[in-house]
Amino acid sequence: MQSSFTISRLADAAGVHVETIRYYQRRGLMSEPERNLGSVRRYSAADTDQLRFIKRAQAVGFTLAEIRTLIEARYRRSCKTTRALAAEKLEAVEQRMKDLSHLRRELRHWIAECDANSKAACCPTLDALEERPATPAKLSATRRSR
Repeated sequence: MQSSFTISRLADAAGVHVETIRYYQRRGLMSEPERNLGSVRRYSAADTDQLRFIKRAQAVGFTLAEIRTLIEARYRRSCKTTRALAAEKLEAVEQRMKDLSHLRRELRHWIAECDANSKAACCPTLDALEERPATPAKLSATRRSR
């Protein structure tokens, strides 16, 4: 593997766009190397690893702010911090799954109502949308309050 990369080669090696790297630098997730002779910045294999770390963390749902905390914990090897972030993420995922389950039941109900509807002039799904909030969290909150 090459020992140093231009930003475009780093982007290719990590499977991201050049603008993604620049954005991560502006957000403080990656450092910007000094310019060498000829005004070209050179990146290392460690930078490639950092980009892959960020992308893996995003893939499991961490926000960029959370990823910054994970990066800081990574260098301190702080399992307590990472565990707390992972536990919060798991709680959010479980709530989202619950909300999606409610949404799935609602959509199935609407489809069944449409299938059973013999009136061409009305649509049970449109009627339901006109009276209910559209987000899964609001849908589940509305159902719980009934």
